[in-house]
Amino acid sequence: MSSTDRNNLGPTQRQLRVAEQVRHILAETMQRGKFNDPVLYEGALNVTVAEVRMSPDMKHARAYVMTLGGRNMDTILPALNNASGMFQKELAKKLTMKFTPRVHFVTDETFDEAEKIDNLLRGLPEAPRG
Repeated sequence: MSSTDRNNLGPTQRQLRVAEQVRHILAETMQRGKFNDPVLYEGALNVTVAEVRMSPDMKHARAYVMTLGGRNMDTILPALNNASGMFQKELAKKLTMKFTPRVHFVTDETFDEAEKIDNLLRGLPEAPRG
């Protein structure tokens, strides 16, 4: 099986296992709340790491995050990405891998999409975003 065939099949068991370990470590690090950035110091406790997806080469991790109620994502998301080096250090301490993955944080929009689909199924107008 060629590498292009492998990419079309979805993530491997190893990617899934490492992604779950990374998700757990990121959530644990945010829970401890030892940040120099005041935005993260106050906001990271309210952040949920919903999912982590690993790149095929395992060198990059995309973490899907959301704050409680979806508030302050416009300030917390850039702060998380600025602190990605600190998160990578925490991963390096706890993962046994040749390369520690670089973490990139993105907004988890699954709840918004689920609400949109639910409203369409019920025939309700879409709620305004914001």
